[in-house]
Amino acid sequence: MSKRDELEKSFKENLSEKIIPDGFIKVTDNPVQGLTSDQKVILNRKANAMFNNGNVEDARRIFITTGYSDGLTRVGDYYNNKNESLKALKAYWLAHNKRDSEPILADIAKVISTLINE
Repeated sequence: MSKRDELEKSFKENLSEKIIPDGFIKVTDNPVQGLTSDQKVILNRKANAMFNNGNVEDARRIFITTGYSDGLTRVGDYYNNKNESLKALKAYWLAHNKRDSEPILADIAKVISTLINE
């Protein structure tokens, strides 16, 4: 296994074990269990309105609470477009969106690999 593969595997394992550096705190990847479907719909509509009005952080917190993966993916896209890769990665990871999280993980692995090889 190459160094890059080892680093990428280690990084993914650390994320799954919730060993994440300060400033990138993972709260949960499971929605709150006590919410009914109706409550989730109401909260997600409120969060969508917040997101559309530019209140991304409050929308993100609600999407995490409800486990709304589409909302979390949109939050990830927002941060990715602003070149805030770690925030984007967190949102994608919580949304279980491998398609969008894996390129960021690969970039991080490249940086770490470069640092090790220097």
